[in-house]
Amino acid sequence: MSSRLPFATRRKNAERDAELAGALDRSARTRGGSLWRDAIHAFLRNKTAVAALIVLLAIVLISYVGPFLSPWGINDYDVMNMKQGPSAEHWLGTDSYGRDVFTRVMYAGRISIAIGLISMLVSVLFGAVLGVVSGYFGGWVDGVTMRIADVVLSIPSMPLMFIIAALLSAFKVPAELKVYFVIVMLSFVGWPSIARMIRGQVLSIRERMYVRAADVLGLGTGSKLFRHILPNTYPILIVEATLATANGIMNESALSFLGLGVSQPIPSWGNMISAANNLIDFQMHWWLWVTPGLAVFATVISINTIGDRLRDAFDPKQYA
Repeated sequence: MSSRLPFATRRKNAERDAELAGALDRSARTRGGSLWRDAIHAFLRNKTAVAALIVLLAIVLISYVGPFLSPWGINDYDVMNMKQGPSAEHWLGTDSYGRDVFTRVMYAGRISIAIGLISMLVSVLFGAVLGVVSGYFGGWVDGVTMRIADVVLSIPSMPLMFIIAALLSAFKVPAELKVYFVIVMLSFVGWPSIARMIRGQVLSIRERMYVRAADVLGLGTGSKLFRHILPNTYPILIVEATLATANGIMNESALSFLGLGVSQPIPSWGNMISAANNLIDFQMHWWLWVTPGLAVFATVISINTIGDRLRDAFDPKQYA
């Protein structure tokens, strides 16, 4: 029927559709800006969230700035002062090689936090792209992507990482390269859950009016995916990113504790905890494991708290 309408009428209808699409897009952008402002205000009004953010910022600041202020290096050996308790010279004592525990805990924070952040970025990037593409196109693309995700999710993450790490240990991978392999392992087990979450959102978003208006205007697939659909998943991605960072730090600590992750002489919180590998050290030399253990605990609890409060701030009903 539309092809039988006069040219002037078809042109007028096209202009009206374009104007409507523009209005819808501006409205979506305005709602988006309001959503971010409201979420930030709700987050900052929550005292628990602010306290967790302060603790996390303090840990990051101490980890990245503290080693520059310390008079000790991370591998300054002092065999005459091995496993000495806290003192004015060594605030948190020394380890089995006479190295300053406080300095190594600060430097280990760099490694553990960096591994958590980088693995999170890779997981989020990979999972978000696959989730958007899978949810938008559907069909065999969705089927193949989600079946791969299901296979990875069906295997418990820790045993899977243990197997991969054990294989790497068999090939005598240098300590410097193990850091990168740990990041790859954490990213590999982290992307499927993010992809499934984003796919579910895209299945809903692609039916909304502004996406249909973009179809009417003839926008390219890339523009629709990455300028109109993906930005509307950012609140969920931010929440998932915080939780993925905490999981990355926890998993790295577990792998390193078991000798399958970051290995000496590069310190991480996990391999520092493993220094107390016998009952005598556990009972008599508590500073070897309590300090890095508390660092892991405080960091993970802070990040998880921030993630939970961000989730409530962005959409308190969505996750109820």
